[in-house]
Amino acid sequence: MPTPNTALRAVRMGLLLSQDDLARALREAGRRVGEPNEASKRLVQRWESGSITSPRPVYARALETVTGLPIESLGFPPISVPQARVSDDGRGGHDVEAAAGGVAAATSGPTAQPTASGNYSGVWLSRYQYFSSGREGTFTGLHYVVVLQHRNRLTVRSLPGSSDSPLTMDLTVDGSVITGTWVEQTADEGYYRGARYHGAIQMLAEPTGRRLVGKWVGFGKDMDVNTGPWELVFQEASTVKATLEAYNRRPADAA
Repeated sequence: MPTPNTALRAVRMGLLLSQDDLARALREAGRRVGEPNEASKRLVQRWESGSITSPRPVYARALETVTGLPIESLGFPPISVPQARVSDDGRGGHDVEAAAGGVAAATSGPTAQPTASGNYSGVWLSRYQYFSSGREGTFTGLHYVVVLQHRNRLTVRSLPGSSDSPLTMDLTVDGSVITGTWVEQTADEGYYRGARYHGAIQMLAEPTGRRLVGKWVGFGKDMDVNTGPWELVFQEASTVKATLEAYNRRPADAA
């Protein structure tokens, strides 16, 4: 069975786009740069289902243009053509198989079994705290995020209207322990002038599964190591477009 591309699905949902909307945006992006494509809802479905593991370059460039993310962040691993046998599938992507003595077939996602904690997919409120030496105070970062789970992997993407600083997290679940990485792109017009910050995070799930609590770690501008509290609080299990639109706003307790 193909492994679903939850990263692409999470990014699409975080942008509040249906599969039709994404296909339309890809076609428009192709026309703008003089590389027309035939993106369709069916093609997006095949990418998200994992039946196409690597889009053709014309689609990869359009995906990067529309989402603002590198293709590797969309669940499509880089492929070394000399080491793999690549055949055009005629439907907008490539089917990649391992060549003799080469790399393994391209996949996205793990093979571990689902966690006993249940499914964390849904809309959550992300809240973290950090100390700003320049402003000599402690501040809180708030985002509404979409969490999608496939087996023991969680893909987290902030809704665009919830903050000027897009947030992404890629997490692994091991029982009640959740570990992974985070990236935040600060606003161009904000205090940090578009700086990109990233680091690691470890959290514990409460027995109810409705709150994840832990700490983040990351580097400051002077190569110092910073840390602080971070929590995710469950809001709704639904990830349909109407629900995402309802949460595409700044959290009510934003300062």
